[in-house]
Amino acid sequence: MRRRLPARSDLFAGLLLAAVAIPEQLATARLAGLPPETGLFAALGGGIGFAAFGTNRFLSAGADSTVAPIFASGLAALAAAGLATAPAAAGVLALLVGALLVAAALLRLGWIADLLSIPVVTGLFAGIAVHIAVGQMPAVLGVAAPDGPLLTRALALLQALPDANPWTLGIGIGVVLAMQAGEAWAPRWPVALLAVLAAAAALWLGGLDARGVAVVGALPAGLPIPAVPMVSLAALPDLVPLALIVALVCMMQTAAVLRAYPSRPGGPFHVARDFGGIGAGCLLAGLLGGFPVNASPPRTALAVHAGGQTRWVGVVVVVLTGVALLGAGASLAIVPQAALAGILLSIALRLTRLHTLRHIALTGGTEVALAAAAALLVVVLPIEAGMIGAILLSLLHSVAVMARPRCVELARAPGTTVWWPPQGEAGEYEPGVLVFAAAAPLSFTNAAFVRSRLDQAIAQHRATRGALRLVVLEASGVTSIDYTAASMLLRLIETLRRRGIAVALARLSGERAQAEADRSGVLAAFGPDHVFRSVEDAVRAVGPRASQKPTDRAEAG
Repeated sequence: MRRRLPARSDLFAGLLLAAVAIPEQLATARLAGLPPETGLFAALGGGIGFAAFGTNRFLSAGADSTVAPIFASGLAALAAAGLATAPAAAGVLALLVGALLVAAALLRLGWIADLLSIPVVTGLFAGIAVHIAVGQMPAVLGVAAPDGPLLTRALALLQALPDANPWTLGIGIGVVLAMQAGEAWAPRWPVALLAVLAAAAALWLGGLDARGVAVVGALPAGLPIPAVPMVSLAALPDLVPLALIVALVCMMQTAAVLRAYPSRPGGPFHVARDFGGIGAGCLLAGLLGGFPVNASPPRTALAVHAGGQTRWVGVVVVVLTGVALLGAGASLAIVPQAALAGILLSIALRLTRLHTLRHIALTGGTEVALAAAAALLVVVLPIEAGMIGAILLSLLHSVAVMARPRCVELARAPGTTVWWPPQGEAGEYEPGVLVFAAAAPLSFTNAAFVRSRLDQAIAQHRATRGALRLVVLEASGVTSIDYTAASMLLRLIETLRRRGIAVALARLSGERAQAEADRSGVLAAFGPDHVFRSVEDAVRAVGPRASQKPTDRAEAG
């Protein structure tokens, strides 16, 4: 029978997760430039929405520091222009993001999350971390927040260092050090909550508010009342593209969380449906006065490591968040702003993913340049423009890889019938035979390039090994053939046969590629007696040493 009540392990995991999540939600609202209670509203919406419509047992949905910096400046700009208040614009943005994610779920667009490469995503998060750090340093230093672009504000903060409030700075650095120590040595402890409580106690006992330490301030008591947020129609042209960026980041991060923490080890995960769960959380958060929510990798990891078993963990967090809204908001009157800023600085350090960057640098070749370029775009440009630039960078890189695939002549491994790239090893070449492989789907992006590489291989063969009688196209890496590539292959077959060179196809195993080659007439152009399951079969059947040499010569002519 399905268990309907939370187990003891779920209750414990929920209590621990709430102790970590509630301070983070308050800090994330601050990062978004919104009242602190909106972070708890977002947590309520995200938790209820995903518990009702998501599938993953562990995923924690709520206010997230990855997406908050992306829309913070956009909301501030709309408020400055008088088109909407920042909370109302945040609510409408949450509804738009939720609608996009639900649509992605209904259309089963889980593959969209794979459009961004790991190096680009890593660089993008590093750039966001810089935005978080610069945005929170005024609260840590106890100085006025400067205006202007990111780099201008960073320079102004450096110049303001001599004016820093030592008490505020001590609180901020103390929280950062506590968070880092807890992550390293006590990952199951509610270090964020303990650090905030310690900071509040220090302020109260030491009278630090009289020494210039700013506090968060008491929250209005009570649960949010659902309502549809309203903004001017003139604000929609700014909100819609922002919603597209936020939705894509939510898809990307949700997919990463699902892969890292599946409901069952080795079991399936339902990416598209869980997009719908996050989307439902965004819709509910928008109606409750919050902002867009996202899957949280660190909080999900905490739920797993704390022994959570079902989605009751998220329900427990929702209940405790509601309790905090009903009665604990007054306690924030003695919580220093620097404590919440310290939590966000610790999150920024986590977002830099230094271990991943180092691994990319050591093993990813030139792809570390992609990570650096993505980070630079997000730092130098306005964050929305930088995000778009990083996304385009990832797409351009994938197109470039496809447009310039590896093309190589194969040789027979000595003593075998296996044809393989020589890679510096001794290989056997059949006299008068060229075996050519392109390791990519054939499309309009690379058809001309593949043809040019084949022409170069033919010319080199004639210059170094003499007359050419047979070209075998090894197609194990070809998973699709579009119209442009098919037209290239048809012209190639005709040209080579006119020059007295037979052409054969081997190892076209992809079902889609086979269907496209059949539909476009490529298979018919090769002929059924020139299509083989292996290169060796093609060489033996059609090559110069084959017993059917006269037939081959007639076909070549």
